[in-house]
Amino acid sequence: MSLTQIDIDDDALAEAMRLSGTKTKKDTVNLALREYAARHRRIEALEHYASVAEGWDYEGWRQRRAAGKDPAA
Repeated sequence: MSLTQIDIDDDALAEAMRLSGTKTKKDTVNLALREYAARHRRIEALEHYASVAEGWDYEGWRQRRAAGKDPAA
């Protein structure tokens, strides 16, 4: 872990500590960084699946699925 000196908005930090329940500034900043990265990974995943869904042929899928079912079952 590296040591970095930065200026942080005291009010924002206090609110983040209150909301997250963290006890130290270090824990609060580390949690915020992890959550920020996780949020952007989720956004990327949603964008990927949205692009996949755009090209999905739902009606064709339904027809293929219905054709593959055994009516006697």
